[in-house]
Amino acid sequence: MGIGEAEAFSERLKRELLALEAANVHAILESEPLVDEVLQGLETAMNCVDDMDEWLSMFNVKLRHMREDIESIETRNNKLEMQSVNNKALIEELDKLLERLRVPSEYAACLTGGSFDEARMLQNIEACEWLTGALRGLEVPNLDPSYANIRAVKEKRAELEKLKATFVRRASEFLRNYFASLVDFMISDKSYFSQRGQLKRPDHADLRYKCRTYARLLQHLKSLDKNCLGPLRKAYCSSLNLLLRREACEFANELRASTKASRNPTVWLEASTGSGQNMNNTDTSTVSDAYAKMLTIFIPLLVDERGHANGNKTGSNDDDTNDDDLGIMDIDENDNKTGKSSAELGALNESLQDLLDGIQEDFYAVVDWAYKIDPLRCISMHGITERYISGQKADAAGFVRLLLDDLESRISMQFGRFVNEACHQIERNERNVRQMGVLSYIPRFATLATRMEQYIQGQSRDLVDQAYTKFVSIMFVTLEKIAQADPKYADISSFWRILQLFRIVSCSLYDLANVVPTLAKFYHQASEAYEQACTRHISMIIYIQFERLFQFARRAEDLMLTIPPEEIPFQLGLSKMDLRKMLKSSLSGVDKSFSGMYKRLQKNLTSEELLPSLWDKCKKEFLDRYDSFTQLVAKIYPTETIPSAAEMREILSNM
Repeated sequence: MGIGEAEAFSERLKRELLALEAANVHAILESEPLVDEVLQGLETAMNCVDDMDEWLSMFNVKLRHMREDIESIETRNNKLEMQSVNNKALIEELDKLLERLRVPSEYAACLTGGSFDEARMLQNIEACEWLTGALRGLEVPNLDPSYANIRAVKEKRAELEKLKATFVRRASEFLRNYFASLVDFMISDKSYFSQRGQLKRPDHADLRYKCRTYARLLQHLKSLDKNCLGPLRKAYCSSLNLLLRREACEFANELRASTKASRNPTVWLEASTGSGQNMNNTDTSTVSDAYAKMLTIFIPLLVDERGHANGNKTGSNDDDTNDDDLGIMDIDENDNKTGKSSAELGALNESLQDLLDGIQEDFYAVVDWAYKIDPLRCISMHGITERYISGQKADAAGFVRLLLDDLESRISMQFGRFVNEACHQIERNERNVRQMGVLSYIPRFATLATRMEQYIQGQSRDLVDQAYTKFVSIMFVTLEKIAQADPKYADISSFWRILQLFRIVSCSLYDLANVVPTLAKFYHQASEAYEQACTRHISMIIYIQFERLFQFARRAEDLMLTIPPEEIPFQLGLSKMDLRKMLKSSLSGVDKSFSGMYKRLQKNLTSEELLPSLWDKCKKEFLDRYDSFTQLVAKIYPTETIPSAAEMREILSNM
């Protein structure tokens, strides 16, 4: 069949399929017994399978129950094993905790009732170290936070705190009594102090050696209870203060007694004269040397005492060095981070003030003694004190700096007393001195200033310059008051004032002004005042001798401001006739008028060296004025003839 016979092919296939199915049915019908046998076998097999399934279900239930039992047993075993491990670890921790909580009987006995003798100090230190470690061990983070609230731990911490309080109280009481007894012993022994004829430098080596025994104890007390340091500092400083005051008192007394110096007078600028002024040349350097020796001995001693009490701050790890320092004045560096340093520093400064309290009186006594011998020695002492102040570091010995500041104030006060008294001496000239000769305080001031310059040391220049300013100001004020005291004698007062200013310029300030800037300023002021006084006085003398001449010139000059020069001769009193009369009365016998001027200058002037210069100034001033007068006359009276300025100069030159 071809491709196009599909239907026929399909029919053929159907017929063959039907034939095959018929054949299969026939075969099946022929094998029915076999099928029954197979079915019976299948039914038997199904029954066996059902029985097997039932058995497997039973076994599964039993196995599940067994598995659950096994898991339960394993869980219980794991818990028991973990509990056993935990119990073992807990026992170990409790053993460690009990070891921490245990207080050794020897330490307890030492802390509550042991002796503080030197031989027992090692046991006390060991007990302190144990107590510090025990307290630290019961604090977080050294102790597990879970243990912190355990009742046994709380009770043991309270017990340790009680032990600490008992030990700190006993040790503090012992140290306070020890410091006092140690100082009392030294004070009762006169060999420790200066005696008559023997100036002894204070030596605290023995004191420090004995205190060194308890230095480590103090450090442990500080770590146990910082609050106990306050009373201990006060006790230590109070006891040491008694020793230092006794040493300073005995040293100062013997220092004054052994220093030989003649007393210089405090009256330098008094109006009255006397032989006492000759004593001003006495050498009193031993006085300032004694003051310097007092500082040289005691300032390093006080600084060392502060360092000894404060502990070693050099960063050295040398145990011997650290043991030599008490550390009673230490401030905990950790307090700087917690903001407590200011309060701690205040308490420290208060204790250091107790250390110094009263000792300044013995320094004051030396200052006052030196002042009585020679007040000018305050200048040297001021410079010495300034040098020590600049050499002290504020952080190392601030309390010593306070003492030096007080001494500087005391010296300045005493020198101020001297300056004020000298100013009063100058002012008393106003009431007690007649206007004759040079005031006594003017040449004496030069001597005083020269001596003051010799005493200047270091930074005492400001102190001296302030005194110069006050002295010279009072000198000028008093000079003016004396010159203006009696208007009836204005001529004499003018001469007298010129003389005083001349002395100031030529004698008192000239030499010193070259080296002292402060006095240079007053020198220029006095020079200017001298020139002005000379000019005023010379003008007055010229005007007195040639009054009509210069009055006529003044009237003519005044009129020239309002009318032309050619109209002035027609004014009343200024005619040509009036000019001739005035010239005749003023210039006839002009040499006598010049002699009168000279005599008037000479009359009240006691200084011969001043007269020539004043006479030269007088001649120059007159010639300048007369030359102006001749020029004025030439403008107003061109036809009138008057003596020329050259003629006047010739007359004056021949006198």
